[in-house]
Amino acid sequence: MSLNPHIPHAAGAAAVPRHIAIVMDGNGRWAQRRLLPRLAGHRQGVEALRRCVKACAERGVAVLTVFAFSSENWSRPQDEVSGLMQLMGKALLREVPQLVQDGVRLHFVGERAGLSEAMRAALAEGEAATAGATRMVLNVCFNYGGRWDIAQAAARLAREGSAITEDSLQRAMALGHVSDPDLLVRTGGELRISNFLLWQAAYSELYFTDTLWPDFDEQALDAAIADYRARERRFGRTSEQLAGSAPVRERAC
Repeated sequence: MSLNPHIPHAAGAAAVPRHIAIVMDGNGRWAQRRLLPRLAGHRQGVEALRRCVKACAERGVAVLTVFAFSSENWSRPQDEVSGLMQLMGKALLREVPQLVQDGVRLHFVGERAGLSEAMRAALAEGEAATAGATRMVLNVCFNYGGRWDIAQAAARLAREGSAITEDSLQRAMALGHVSDPDLLVRTGGELRISNFLLWQAAYSELYFTDTLWPDFDEQALDAAIADYRARERRFGRTSEQLAGSAPVRERAC
């Protein structure tokens, strides 16, 4: 399967979204309902992510982008933040070999300056180890925020002395290596995107589910994809225009 991000996605033509983005919400509530510490929910959330990566690859999804740690999450209790950092480090050591075997290429998207030297090294090693994979791209948004992404792209272009246009900003975004999400899923029952992919989600189909992230399984993924299939993606045009012309093509990165 080609992972060329410049190949656009035909509107209304695909049975499976090329790019799925997910706000993985509900780990803490999943744990609290079971009288467990919040970190237990995050551990179970890693298991849900493993299932989701496998299921997306099997269904022919080319790109999966997940919101793992927001730049706003630093304000959470220190023990939870520390536990999340340790969990990420352990997950990297355990999961990277399987990702290599499954042909999944890792990209970590977000501000790395505030992370420890050991964490920055682990992220870089995970990316390097999976660099040759071509079956699917897995973007893990870690210490990420949509406003940060737009600001860093504009600052980068300013440093380079480049004109700031929609196209130049698109290329300078932290997710400039992939097409924009076709489908954006949020678990956990909240009806907002919480500073996730603010630029890239301009034409994404939004899908909200009450399912808490640790319970998000293959059936839940298939339900989201089925809902996506029922949508008509017009990109500013009318239904009549779509019916009377060639399929509209989504703007590629």
